[in-house]
Amino acid sequence: MLPVSTFNNPTRRTPYLTYGLILTNILVFLWELSLPTRELYNVFYNAAVVPCQLNLFSLETPLDIFRSMFLHGSWAHLGSNMLFLWIFGSNVEDYFGRRAFIAMYLITGAVAALTQTLVHTGVCVPMIGASGAISGVLGAFLVLYPAVKVRVAAIFFKFFMRTFVLPAFLVLGYWFIVQLFAGIASLGVDTLSDGGGVAVFAHIGGFIAGALIAFVATMFKPVPPVYDAV
Repeated sequence: MLPVSTFNNPTRRTPYLTYGLILTNILVFLWELSLPTRELYNVFYNAAVVPCQLNLFSLETPLDIFRSMFLHGSWAHLGSNMLFLWIFGSNVEDYFGRRAFIAMYLITGAVAALTQTLVHTGVCVPMIGASGAISGVLGAFLVLYPAVKVRVAAIFFKFFMRTFVLPAFLVLGYWFIVQLFAGIASLGVDTLSDGGGVAVFAHIGGFIAGALIAFVATMFKPVPPVYDAV
């Protein structure tokens, strides 16, 4: 079930920061493509978070976490992350404002990386991708816009595709449950030890952090209105 768009939650201002994050991720990936394979692997190991090497008391750790959020392993990896950021980021930015939004994005990305590291401390594969921070955006969206309509696409029998309109709490709630079960299933299994896989606990940690931040924010600022779809 892949989100395609939302259509009853207009923003009050242009989400320049969301667009900027998308553009930055694309530019970094294009730079990655210009590197020889061996050099790219060196970049991943030296510039990103590697759980088995993470030292919380090192000044390099915050930089590793930050850089990890802008590195991707493939076009599919980049494209799926940017699609979710495009669909859900603009309204979360609109609610928080640019400064608070970028702070939330970076904080949830850091929480995501640390959560994955705590669960899989022995994995010596770099964690790359914006999905932890974007999971934080999804968690915030669920709290702020649970009734917003989301158009999702589903493929049946590997060929037929249909679209459905569902409330955000069902779409994002289902997404989180899938991550949760995948995370539980991965416990005790080195799913990333072969150099691939999905850091699902990063998704779980980032999502919960984003939801908590948004929940606290609603104590000081009203929840945005939801408009009827036309």
